[in-house]
Amino acid sequence: MDLAQEEPVGDGEMEELVRVSSADIPLAENHIQKTHFPGMVRKKAYIFDGLGNYYNKEWDLAEGAGQEFCWYHVELPKGKQKLSQSAQYLIDVLCPPLKLQDILSLVSNGPFCGHVDGALVFRVNSPGPPSSDFTFRLAVRVTENSVITVSLGRVPRLGFSPIGQSLLSEIPSVESPSSYNRGERKEGSGIVIREHVLEFLLTMNHSEDADNPVPKSVSNLVVHIIDTHLDHLQDVVIKLEMELDSVELELDRGGFALKKEMLDERRFPKMHLNLQRLLQVIAHGEQVFPRIKEKCSSKHWFASEDISFLEELIGRLRRLKENVGFLANRVTAIHAGLDSWQSEQINRKLYYLSFLSIIFLPLSVVTGVFGMNVGGVPWTVQKDPATKDGFRNVMFLCVAMLLLVLLCFIFPELYTRLTSWHRRRSLRRSWSHNRRSFLKRTFGIQERSGFLRI
Repeated sequence: MDLAQEEPVGDGEMEELVRVSSADIPLAENHIQKTHFPGMVRKKAYIFDGLGNYYNKEWDLAEGAGQEFCWYHVELPKGKQKLSQSAQYLIDVLCPPLKLQDILSLVSNGPFCGHVDGALVFRVNSPGPPSSDFTFRLAVRVTENSVITVSLGRVPRLGFSPIGQSLLSEIPSVESPSSYNRGERKEGSGIVIREHVLEFLLTMNHSEDADNPVPKSVSNLVVHIIDTHLDHLQDVVIKLEMELDSVELELDRGGFALKKEMLDERRFPKMHLNLQRLLQVIAHGEQVFPRIKEKCSSKHWFASEDISFLEELIGRLRRLKENVGFLANRVTAIHAGLDSWQSEQINRKLYYLSFLSIIFLPLSVVTGVFGMNVGGVPWTVQKDPATKDGFRNVMFLCVAMLLLVLLCFIFPELYTRLTSWHRRRSLRRSWSHNRRSFLKRTFGIQERSGFLRI
């Protein structure tokens, strides 16, 4: 079985989680299939006996017999290849026996659910660059004894591994900073879990491949594939939530430089765009999964309890959509707050600039008037004793104009204070007059009737 090299992002943690590879599972025969694009896609082939056991098998795209059923999975690379290039990869590994219409139904973008050449085919392929973490593509071709799946990149928890080899079943221990710096490691007190592994585990909404129940029918396998797809979406949502929480904490602690950096990087518009892409993927699932339930309910080989599981998954997808909507609202609110802060900074700078302009504009007018080279300008004869104080008089005039400008700035505030004081005084007088009138009426009633009427 041909295996391509996985991308380094996020795979180092998974190598620490699953310490026993699937090579320990018995493999019938390993026939190497010649392809035109060797190593470009990753392929996995399983055969299930219908009793809870599974084995790796050769990549022959054959269907099972009796209770046995086969599963063939293809992982397309998350690169910058075009959609036509992805179609060529699928043609290389799935043809024959699949036809061109089968390949097109698996690789095309958009939601789809229907029968193609006698097989049930559904997909939730979102448009977008394949290298993006928010571009999800999952296509499934289901028959009575075989399932073929195509995904873009690795889908967590989709595969299977031997039971009992999970890191989550081990007893962990904490590594002290002193022993970590000295390179010491205590044995016999449990497995030391490093910090980056814990951070990765906190972003997961599921356990490892080793904890997956082995499907006993094709319907179990279909439910498992859809469940892992929703787990993958939930993982991305959890990562976004953690990132958003950390950003909010940084904004609370940070100052001018941090906010300016976030605005320059356009961090929140990018995050909002990613959330919209995620909502598009969820919308595709809302269109496809109910149709899968409707079409599978008429299949005799699709178990009734799996129909109930599909209904639960549809409800889970709707709740996930609401959660993504809440995240989008949070991002919008934070971005609006940053925009408001940026507007305040700009308005403050413009206010200072306007204030300086107002101060120096009258001074420039005065200096311009007395700097004109025409006759009749007072205080321009330097040797005349009557005009020796001309410069001082010009300075007094500039100061007077400056005070007038400042008074114009202060006058609205003074007017507001004076108006509010006058209003309070009027209310106090009105309240005093009403109180005296009320007491007068009250005493008058007591004199006539001898009691106070409320």
